[in-house]
Amino acid sequence: MIGYYIHHHGQGHRARAKSICSALTTPVTALTSAPQPDAECFADVVCLVRDDDGDTAENPTANGVLHWAPALDRGLASRMGQVVHWIDTVRPSLLVVDVSVEVTVLARLLGVPVVVVAMPGDRTDPAHHLGYQLAEHILAAWPQEMYDPLWLREFADKTTFVGGISRFDGRPSDDGPSAGRPRVLVLSGTGGSNLSMDDIRLCANQHRGYRWQALGVPGAPWVDDPWPQLRTADVVVSHAGQNAVADVAAAGRPAIIIPQPRPFGEQHATAAALAANELAVSVPRWPSLTEWPHLIEAATTVGGHRWPRWQTAGAAGRAAAVIDSLAKRIEASR
Repeated sequence: MIGYYIHHHGQGHRARAKSICSALTTPVTALTSAPQPDAECFADVVCLVRDDDGDTAENPTANGVLHWAPALDRGLASRMGQVVHWIDTVRPSLLVVDVSVEVTVLARLLGVPVVVVAMPGDRTDPAHHLGYQLAEHILAAWPQEMYDPLWLREFADKTTFVGGISRFDGRPSDDGPSAGRPRVLVLSGTGGSNLSMDDIRLCANQHRGYRWQALGVPGAPWVDDPWPQLRTADVVVSHAGQNAVADVAAAGRPAIIIPQPRPFGEQHATAAALAANELAVSVPRWPSLTEWPHLIEAATTVGGHRWPRWQTAGAAGRAAAVIDSLAKRIEASR
């Protein structure tokens, strides 16, 4: 049995877990306080209590050694107790952690080898370094030739760059943009954004030569399967979350990437890599109204033909192969 810890912020970690676990041959249990993931790719789901519901957080970084371990927090104690109980009962061969330094440390203290999913950005702080040191293996969900951060090179001997993991890998892509006014699709996620439908309406009123559509923006529809909209967009405007970027790459659409503020500069690092490798246009913030025609033209010029370099094809399968291989090797050594 493999355990898979899924962080509850946003939907990206869940989507990535589902893609990877659907390709695993070893049974896997999900451990998460996120809304219950789709059960078909998991043998079991352990619903963890939240560790961030308290009114105050006393010394949450444990003097700078960890990221989130507030002292005397009952939610944290109960949550970690659930993980300990599961490990003691099931005796898993491996735990995949996406993402939590604290769960990584706990599992390794209990003798369970851990596969850590790396994140972009500046991960040189003591907590991240500790997690990567403890990891049996590290998975990076982007192509090494596109983004090879210095801080990860210390662990090169145990890191596999699998490419961008998209839930749409393998989906038919026969559809394309229709004739008429070019369509601009604006995507937002659940991880937090300062974008609103007022911003989209201002663009639509100012630039009537384009058809504007928004998904996931507060006040706009939420679509569980945006693949048809992605495939038929002339230009996609998206944040720089790993799953969003991988989905745009799988669709092969011209893109304008606008990174959102995240800890450790995660999205800004991804956006910079995309721009440097001419996969997409990137701007640091939501553009002014006058900037849009130039940006849309620039994105159209860049096009979508370089997106295969983000290596979404088969990425989840490559990650699963690494995990399965490690689990079988560890199980055989017991």
